[in-house]
Amino acid sequence: MTQFSHIQLQTENNITTITLDRPKVLNALSTPLMEELIIAITKAEKDDQTRVIVITGSEKAFAAGADIEEMQSKNFSDMQSNNIYGRLQDAFAACRKPVIAAVSGYALGGGCELVMMCDFVLASESAKFGQPEVKLGTLPGIGGSQRLTKLVGRSKAMEICLTGRFIDAAEAERIGLIARILPADSFLDDVYKIAGEIAGYSLSATRMIKQAVHFAESAPLDQGLAFERGLFYASFSTEDQKEGMKAFLEKREPDFKDK
Repeated sequence: MTQFSHIQLQTENNITTITLDRPKVLNALSTPLMEELIIAITKAEKDDQTRVIVITGSEKAFAAGADIEEMQSKNFSDMQSNNIYGRLQDAFAACRKPVIAAVSGYALGGGCELVMMCDFVLASESAKFGQPEVKLGTLPGIGGSQRLTKLVGRSKAMEICLTGRFIDAAEAERIGLIARILPADSFLDDVYKIAGEIAGYSLSATRMIKQAVHFAESAPLDQGLAFERGLFYASFSTEDQKEGMKAFLEKREPDFKDK
């Protein structure tokens, strides 16, 4: 059994929660934390009991950025040879199950980029986002300039990255960075209600939906439509498609088998 020092890992009701756990430094993304996160997301992907993954931090901070104390002395060779950022993104890209970011407090720099690696973001009213790397003489390095542009458009992404300013949850929702704002006093309860609803659906269906939406990010519309259509037709080979439609016609809740 893997022992973690910088995160917590728990599975309950088919939901695996990965909690970033470096409270003294506002969950700064050190190399050891990211190494554990790679292990945890890979483990959850392979776990038959897991149907949805939730990544969260503390009430004060999801993750306030990279570990600057660790990074400050590194050179080009150090960063390239370890390639922790590339390996972290690869682990998320390989995960076929839905991954939800549950954000309270600060999600800045690498923390904001980690949020954008997830499939969608639920934010507390207290959440604040930003890419302040310009203030450190550098730029986003885990997809901040790329994913943010795809999510919110060039002009807004350029302004956020060039000014380094923080944006609150209301603005983040308005520009499309996050999916929904939830009340602070019931935040995690509401997150788990949403995660539980998704976990109750057919895993083959949720995997196909994730695959189709991610394909749309990089494909021209005609290719995306063909890809979606192929997945849609493929879903008719599953027992869960038969059960879902039968349950609808019989006006009852479906009993999906592929969970």
